[in-house]
Amino acid sequence: MIGLTMSYPTHGGGGADFGFGHGGHGDEGGHADHGHHGGHHGHDIDYHAPAHYKFEYDVHDPHTGDVKSQHETRDGDKVKGYYTLKEADGTLREVHYEADKHNGFNAVVKKSGHGHHPAHYKTGDEH
Repeated sequence: MIGLTMSYPTHGGGGADFGFGHGGHGDEGGHADHGHHGGHHGHDIDYHAPAHYKFEYDVHDPHTGDVKSQHETRDGDKVKGYYTLKEADGTLREVHYEADKHNGFNAVVKKSGHGHHPAHYKTGDEH
């Protein structure tokens, strides 16, 4: 099962770039054309407005054992989210993170469960 939900901004989209996302267009002094002449089909878009979005997804694949999810929101210069991931040893990694231009990127990582490692058997041919 794979699920994905995204919310797009109603206007804006540029915003700050703190090194881990696309952010703005990098033309701090003014508006660069970037090949967009006269807006998009008559809509005025402010490419320098703060970005706002929300997305999340969940993956649970019983065939491969891939189990993971992520949820993230951005409100202007602040990004906040978390993700979970089932590790190969059966433990669950959960990471909660926040980032902004004042504090940088900060994450808290938790690991839960007991790891299970497959037994290694000697075949007799090993030295």
